[in-house]
Amino acid sequence: MSTRNEGIFRHIINAFIWSAAGIRAAWKHEQAFRAQVTVIAAIMPVGIWLGETAIQWALLFGSCTGVLITELLNSAIETIVDRIGLEHNELSGRAKDLGSAAAFFSMATAAVVWGFVAYHRFWG
Repeated sequence: MSTRNEGIFRHIINAFIWSAAGIRAAWKHEQAFRAQVTVIAAIMPVGIWLGETAIQWALLFGSCTGVLITELLNSAIETIVDRIGLEHNELSGRAKDLGSAAAFFSMATAAVVWGFVAYHRFWG
């Protein structure tokens, strides 16, 4: 193999290692992330039963994945803001609030998706 291919392969391995480190850090330091993973792990079997098509399963799984992705990004914002300084700053507070709002909307979107799939299953 060429050096370039080895570089790409090494990059993919490193990206996986760094991603795993990020997940471990979120699990260790972020209570909201742990809570969301726990809830999602508990409801996924219900989602497998609730969904009737591959599209519905993809929507249920994707909406939950969106919650986790948004929470990871929110945690990253909060970590960066805290790294800069813990004293009150209007812009720092706004950044944290915006991240929190994004996490809220991802959870609300997941709830709506699950609600639509449940409606379709029972009354549709």
